[in-house]
Amino acid sequence: MSRILNVVDMTTRLTEPVAPRSDAAVVSPVRLRRRALKVTQAELAEATEVSRQTIIAIEQGDYAPSVFLALRIARTLGSTVEDLFGAAEPHTGGSA
Repeated sequence: MSRILNVVDMTTRLTEPVAPRSDAAVVSPVRLRRRALKVTQAELAEATEVSRQTIIAIEQGDYAPSVFLALRIARTLGSTVEDLFGAAEPHTGGSA
């Protein structure tokens, strides 16, 4: 099944695959925040300039948004990228 995604999302999305969902009972922080604000998927999609299908895929964990889209979603929902998508792991590469 093909998905039509925003051109910016297609060119800037993460190169690492999204981890498969391990537990259907886990609810996305994006979905929780959106529902708490009584915002529909369609309204969030319109406000962030993506399709409703993109919002669904993000909430289901099937799609990792680009940094730009994650920022738009966080701003629209009055939250932070860290709260909605998790904090990045610190870099542990060797340094001199």
